[in-house]
Amino acid sequence: MLVSDFDYSLPEDRIAQEPLEERASSRMLRLVRRDGRIEDRSFRELPDLLHPGDLVVFNNTKVFPARLYGHRSGSRAQPLSRQNPASREFLRGRVEVLLTKQRSHQPNEWECLVRPGRKIGLAEKLFFGEGLVAEVIGRGSFGERNIRFDPVPDFIERLERMGHVPLPPYIAREDRTRDRERYQTVYARELGSVAAPTAGLHFTPEIISQLAERGIDTAEVTLHVGLGTFQPVRVDRVEQHQLHAEAYSISGASAGKINHALEDGRRVVAIGTTTVRTLEFAARETGRVQAGSGKADLFIYPGFHFAVVGVMLTNFHLPRSTLLMLVCAFGGKERVLGAYRHAVEEKYRFYSYGDCMLVE
Repeated sequence: MLVSDFDYSLPEDRIAQEPLEERASSRMLRLVRRDGRIEDRSFRELPDLLHPGDLVVFNNTKVFPARLYGHRSGSRAQPLSRQNPASREFLRGRVEVLLTKQRSHQPNEWECLVRPGRKIGLAEKLFFGEGLVAEVIGRGSFGERNIRFDPVPDFIERLERMGHVPLPPYIAREDRTRDRERYQTVYARELGSVAAPTAGLHFTPEIISQLAERGIDTAEVTLHVGLGTFQPVRVDRVEQHQLHAEAYSISGASAGKINHALEDGRRVVAIGTTTVRTLEFAARETGRVQAGSGKADLFIYPGFHFAVVGVMLTNFHLPRSTLLMLVCAFGGKERVLGAYRHAVEEKYRFYSYGDCMLVE
C-alpha cells in the first residue's frame, strides 16, 4: 500500500489558525459507513445523533507547556524573533526545544526535538532561564535528542511559568495566553501530552451533560501524545512505517464499562484517533479491553480489524499522515477521501483548531 494513496489537495487558507469563539460551534461532517452518505452538520447536534446506550470514551490526557526557548553554551540570550514560527530564522546561539517524553525523574532526563538540530552536539549545554540548564546526553533514531536537566526543586512549576504551548507547526503564529486554555480539552486531567487530542476540543460541560440526559454513558482512558504526532512518514510503502510508542493507561473501571458495552451490543464511540489507538491496542489479544498501562505502538491502516470502536469523532488530518490512514481504515479509504474532498469544497476548517468529522 502506497503512502501516496493517502494524499489530497488542501488550500492553505483552509488550515485553521485560531480557535472559534465558542468550542461547540464547529461544523461536523457526518460520514455513514453503511451507505457512504455524507451530511453537513453542526457539532452541537452530536448528542442527538448518538444513540441512547452508546458509550462515549474520552482521552483525558493534559497538554503541558513543552516548548522551551533558550540559548547554547557560549552565546548570549537574545530576544526571540517575532517572525512566523513556520519560517523563523534563529539568531546565532538561539535554540528551541520541544520536550516529548520524560525518560527518568531522577536524574531529570527528557527526549526532545531541537532546532537547529544539526548544530547541537553531544555534551552541549542549553540555558533556558529561571535556573533551567540542560546537557545533551544522547541522540535518538528519529532525530531527537536526549537531554538531562540540572537538579532544581520545582521543575514542573518552572516549566509551567516559562514554557510555551506546543502548537503544531502548521499554526503559523506564536502561541498566546488564550491557547493555554483552548489547546486543552475541558476534561483534561492527566499531565503528559505535547499535543492535544484535538477531537475533544469541541466539547463543553453543557454538551457532556446533554450526553448524560440522552442516556449516553462516558468513560476515560489516557494516552499521552508524544513524538509520534510529529513523526512524518518517510517511506514509500505504508507497511514499512514504524510508529513511535506512547504511554497509555486504562483503569479497571473504564475497561469494565467498555467491555460491558461490547457484550451488550452497544456502540463504543471513540473521541479522537488517540482513543481509537488506545482501545484497539488494549484489546489486540482477546478482543476485549485489558486494564493496565504501558506503551502503545499500534499502527492502524486499511485492512485493520476493529474489535472495539463502533463510532469515531475526529478532526481533519494532514495528507499522508498515519492519522489519516487510521480514519481511512475505519471509514473506508475511498469514502473518507471523498468526504475530505467534500470538506475542502465546502470550506470546512482543517487540523487542530478546525472542524470535526463523525464516522459511524
